[in-house]
Amino acid sequence: MSEFEPKIVAFCCNFCAFAAADLAGAMRLQYSHSVRIIRLPCTGKVDTIHLLKALEDGADGVFVAGCLEGQCHYLEGNLRAKKRVAYAKRLLAEAGIAPERIDMFNLSSAMGGRFAEIVEEMTERITKLGPVYTAKDL
Repeated sequence: MSEFEPKIVAFCCNFCAFAAADLAGAMRLQYSHSVRIIRLPCTGKVDTIHLLKALEDGADGVFVAGCLEGQCHYLEGNLRAKKRVAYAKRLLAEAGIAPERIDMFNLSSAMGGRFAEIVEEMTERITKLGPVYTAKDL
């Protein structure tokens, strides 16, 4: 059996998190290729259904990355996203799925190194948890 490589979806705000991911690339920082970034105008556009649907469609982990708290370009978008992530975690726990598969991070556009760390942290966490679904679950 081959080693498990997690699939991680990252919902990133355009102004901070996506810019930080872009900076990490420009700095040529090495991090896992397991992450797929979805660029959003603001993390406030992420709904709970998007987080859960990503898992249903094959992602093993999901994270939302937005502006630093209090510095959202749309005032409170990242605070709404934080509440939705917490709600999604509760739903996963009720369904018997590890809530650690979903998380929220806040960073500025100048934090390219931190973005790379987040990707590595999530990859390590999801690798330890294993895939969401196994062949016996289907």
